[in-house]
Parts: sequence; structure tokens; C-alpha cells
Amino acid sequence: MKKSVFNSPLLKSKVKSVNVKLPELAFGYFLGPTLALLVSGLFVNGFLNIYYTEYLFKELLVEGGKWYTTINTFLSLLPILSTILIVAGNLFAGQLIERTNTPAGKARPWVLLSAILMPVASMLIFAIPLFFDPADNPVLTMVITAIGYNLFFAAAYPVYYTANSSLVPVSTRNSKQRGLLASASNMAVTAGVGLGGMVFPILRSLLIDSQSDLVAQRSMWLLVFFIIGIVCLFAVILQYMFTRERVTEEKMNTEAATETQEVKKVTIGQQFKAVANDKFWWIVLVFCFLFQFAGTMKNFALAYYAKDFESAPFAQAIAKLMGTEKAEGAVQSLITILGSVPMTVAVAFVWPLSNKFGKRPVVIGGLTINVLGNLMCWIFKDNVVLLAIGIFFKYLGAAPGCYMMLAMISDALDHSEARNGFRCDGLTMSIYASIMIAASPLVQGLFNAITNSGANQAMSNFCYIWVEGILYAILAVMMLFFTVEKFSKEDHEKIIARQKAEVEAAGGVWVDPEERLRLEQEEADRIAEEAKLVELKLRCDKKGLDYETELTKLREKEAKKNKGKKE
Repeated sequence: MKKSVFNSPLLKSKVKSVNVKLPELAFGYFLGPTLALLVSGLFVNGFLNIYYTEYLFKELLVEGGKWYTTINTFLSLLPILSTILIVAGNLFAGQLIERTNTPAGKARPWVLLSAILMPVASMLIFAIPLFFDPADNPVLTMVITAIGYNLFFAAAYPVYYTANSSLVPVSTRNSKQRGLLASASNMAVTAGVGLGGMVFPILRSLLIDSQSDLVAQRSMWLLVFFIIGIVCLFAVILQYMFTRERVTEEKMNTEAATETQEVKKVTIGQQFKAVANDKFWWIVLVFCFLFQFAGTMKNFALAYYAKDFESAPFAQAIAKLMGTEKAEGAVQSLITILGSVPMTVAVAFVWPLSNKFGKRPVVIGGLTINVLGNLMCWIFKDNVVLLAIGIFFKYLGAAPGCYMMLAMISDALDHSEARNGFRCDGLTMSIYASIMIAASPLVQGLFNAITNSGANQAMSNFCYIWVEGILYAILAVMMLFFTVEKFSKEDHEKIIARQKAEVEAAGGVWVDPEERLRLEQEEADRIAEEAKLVELKLRCDKKGLDYETELTKLREKEAKKNKGKKE
């Protein structure tokens, strides 16, 4: 094996098991990514825009002032024009991952690098007031703001998001375990956004004194994001330590066994050609785009839907109890709760159902429930109870598609590998990341255009209900043609057969990946058992206990525990 910094004990994965177990799922795919995505969650929730309008450019955004129109135009165009760089950044990050070949894997090294990139880039956004007053140099402030914005969204964040998204396809070939990992990974993205929306207001109220001068308030924003940056750093490291790229290891072992042969490099042109001829690849990426577009449009429209006091009955009811001013936030919170509950509950049954019936039927079923929920919201808009049920179904029905998205991409990538002899993880996941990240500015522009920035209540309601309902109905029909799972067994056999032929042609000794992982597991279990016995012997010597007696107790305890698991 070639020397690499990733062979050091410090950077070795804590995951030793052949199969995906709870620590990998909990720390590597949920807790780590959730905390790592806190920064982006704050930005998605609009807090960055609040900083720009109420703190950084506040002195320049005086209506009728010299810079009022210029700053407003700048803040409107910045996210839209940056979309070009964001897409380019994701494509570049994908190619970096595709060309990475280390003992730690393809994606994990870039996840680790993000532990530094994301906190630093996010804090740079808030560093301008440390050096000069924005009011004294508006042009330079706008230039630096644009640079900082794109350093995060077009550089640091694409590296992390693409690497994070790439982990599921390369973690395991087990379809059931992929579904579980995909559910946890997508739930982490949702949780990161939600947690950001809950954590920041608390930090803001504790640390940012609204009565202090503007300079002090700006400085406290930097402090808040320094704190969040530290959390992000440790979260990303946690994620790195509790993930493992079993598929990448499989590929590297095959290449090591055929090292006498020249390793064939696959160009980006060959990758595009391979996936462009795969209908399943097109179906799943179009699915991702339309699914994300519909969900983002719903989220943008929610705030305006929540203040429809004239036609929404529960809004009217809350307005009577609390007053119109307080009711708007209360209605939005109510809808958010009605949505978060089914999304959370769905975690418990989405992947077991997909393991039993397959991903496609479960996703189609979910999309159908969502469409019915949207119909209920429209038909029963004057009935509080039925409207609430409709909203509940909207979010419940979106859960399978949300949680299974990465697993479906993984299945499509396996099928492509079986057909073409090479994988296209980096290219595919960079396109996927571009879709997911760029959806927000795209939707924002379109929503503002068709609703006159939310002034048209009827169109806002349409965006909240019908955009999602119509697009999800289309997706349900589209998924009827996503039959890739029926090829899973055949695809796996083709991949293994090709790898075996390559190894044997080079004069190497073929070891089946499952057998290699089994032997590896046995060795890990042996080492763990020896360590356990050494620890027991030391404890007995220290406390004056009989080793054989304590060993018998330990074996009886283990036997009882194993019997309980079997039952």
C-alpha cells in the first residue's frame, strides 16, 4: 500500500464493521452533518439577508438616500448571478472527488478539509466591519461582500455538500443499508435547516444587544458565527471519523491486485457519454430537480400563505385570539409543526417499507399522498380540521422522496457501472449538489416575479399548494419508469465478475469483497476480544478478584444478551 497521511492511526475511520451499524448511522450520517449544516441552515432561513439589510448595509439603505437603489439592486442580483459560480463550483468539486484516490476514500478527505473551509469562509462574510465602516466605502463593501458570499456558496459549501452527498453511494452496495443511510443523510439536511432556525434566534438574543451601537452589533454577529464555526469544525471531524467508503475500498483493492496493469483513466467526456445513455440516471436527476424545486417553492410561499387572513380559516381564528400582527408568526409556526411532525415520524417507517416493497412503490405512494394532501388544502380551505389534515399529508407524502433520493441515485450509479465498467460518482453528485443548492436562488427569483414579491396573495397560495401538487403528480408518473431495482442483483454480479476477471488477468489473487469484509470483521472482533480479556485481567488483579470466576460471569452475561437479541 502506498504511503499516505490517511494511513496514520489519527485519521483512520472508527468504523470497522462490515455492515452499517448504529454509530456510523448516528454520528456519520445524522449528527455530524446536521451540526455541520448549521451555517447553511442559517443562510437558508434568511438570516444572512437580515445581516445584510439590517446591519452591514443599514446606513446605506435609507429610502431616498444616495445608495438606496444601488444596494437594493446589488442584494437582489447577488444570489441570482452567483448561481452560475455555484453550479461551476459544484461541478469542479465533483471532479476533485472523482480524481481522489486515498486510503480514506474519495469523498471523506474532502469532508475533512471542509472542517476548515466552511467555518473560515462563513466568518469571512462577517469580517468586513473589522477593517472599515461600510458607510465610508460602499463600493469596496459590495465587492468584498460578493467575494465572501461566493467563497462560501461557490467554493467551501460545494466541497462539503458534494462530498457529503457522495458518501452514500460509496459507503455500501447493500441496497437496504443504502436506504437507511440515505434517509439519515437527507434528514440531516432538513434537521440542519430547522436547527439553524431555532439556535440562531437564541444566540442572537443572548449576544446581540439591539440597544448597542451598530459597530458592536456587527462584531457580535462575527462572534456568533465564530461559535457556530467551532461547532461546525468538530461536527465535520465527527462525521469523517464515523464514515467508511466500502465501495471505494473494493475498487482500490481491485486496482492493487492489478497494479502490474496500467490503470485506465476515465475522462469527464467518457463519464458524460456513459450516463447520458442511461435512462435511469436521467430519471433520478430530473426527479431530484423537480422535487427540490417544488419543495423550495412551497417553503418560500409559506410565509405569505400564513398571512392570508382573509381566506385561511385557522389564520382568522388565531388573528382573533392574538391580533393580526402576532398571528402571522403563530400561523407559520403552526404549519411548520404540522409539517415537521410527519417528516420526523416518517423516518421510522420509510426505510423498513422500502426494504420490504422497494424504493419505487414507497416513493410513488408518498407522492400520491402529497397530491391528495394538496387537494384537501384546496378543496377544504374553509374547514380548519380538514385543512390541517391536508397540510399534514403534504409533508408526510414528501418524506419518502426526500429520504430515498440518495439511495435511488446510488442504484442508478451501480447500474451505470455494471453497463460501462466504471463509476461516475463525482460527476453525478456534483450535478446533484448543483441542483440542490441552486434551487433556492432560482425559486426566489421566480416566486418574486409571479407574485410581485408576495403582494399577489392568490398566486402565493397557488405556489404553496399547486406548484408542489402538480409537480409531484408528474413525478409519481415518472417513477413508474424507474425500474432500476429489478436489475440490482444482476448489476452486482456483473461488477464482481468484471473485477474478478481484471485481477486474475493480472495474475493476482481474487478475494470476493464480501469475503474480504468478513475476514476483516473477524480480525476486528478478535482484536476487540483480546482487548476485553486484557482489561478484565487487569481489573481482577487490581481488585483481587478471581479471573476465571469473572470470566465465567462475563460469558454468561454475553450469552444472555445475545439470547435477548435473537428473541
